Amino acid sequence: MSFEPLIHEPIVEITQVRELARDLVVIPNRGVGLVPNVGVIGGDHSVLVVETGMGPRNGETVLAFATEYAKGRKLYLTTTHFHPEHAFGAQAFAGEATYLVNGAQAADLAGKGPGYLEMFRGLGAPIARQLEDVELVAPDVVYDGAYELDLGGRVVQLRATGRAHSKGDQVVTVPDAGVLFTGDLVDAGQFSIFPWFPPYDTDVSGLRWIEVMRSLVAGDPNVVVPGHGDVSGPQLLIDVRDYLELLRDETWVRRDSAMSEETIVAEVKALMIERHPEWAGQEWIEKGVGCFCAEHP
Repeated sequence: MSFEPLIHEPIVEITQVRELARDLVVIPNRGVGLVPNVGVIGGDHSVLVVETGMGPRNGETVLAFATEYAKGRKLYLTTTHFHPEHAFGAQAFAGEATYLVNGAQAADLAGKGPGYLEMFRGLGAPIARQLEDVELVAPDVVYDGAYELDLGGRVVQLRATGRAHSKGDQVVTVPDAGVLFTGDLVDAGQFSIFPWFPPYDTDVSGLRWIEVMRSLVAGDPNVVVPGHGDVSGPQLLIDVRDYLELLRDETWVRRDSAMSEETIVAEVKALMIERHPEWAGQEWIEKGVGCFCAEHP
């Protein structure tokens, strides 16, 4: 998710497909805003798709690639969270794949999906075009904390992390390949996306997000597939954890001194940009400060 003006249409393109391990590929987002990294993970008898792209036409593109890749194997679909570019193409998979997510994400999709659809449609013509004819479909399988999906000779682990970037965040781990799909818990080359829009949406929690990142770092994967940005190694998890901890600490030390939130934002934003001048998404720093101010003890 990013609200900066889009230079390119938010379209999934089947180019530069990268094989990360045996029978495991990523369709990269190519640095295009509001396009996620899409995973396709194969086993002996089944294939799991991770993310749909934004809207039915992107979903159809991903489904077509996955169907050809599967060569007759059964298809499953999962999404890392309910935000439009990750999950709003699921209707294309209806009747073609078994869609499974955690209970909190299913609740997000049902309860908040329509509002996010309207909000995103208002962000400009390129986004609105991709969101034409969207139908929000209910998952076929809903699990609680964790789910092990047997693809045949390969088990993929789906885990609900609890509230962080959203209430329904999910990570997908392929243990035999050492690959972790994080969704927007981790985005490479940009400041962490805080969907902090009080009073309409305050589900993001910086404090829980830090806890989740510590857990992901401890898992020590070989390969990290972020929600957006380049596929990376485990250092990316450390970088995001460290940024969130620094954002919290610098916000709270100023909050303790009774600064106005406007001053806190100005000082912390300048500090973070100085620390990471190459990162995109500077507008999310202010949202993160607001979130941590609200979570200040």
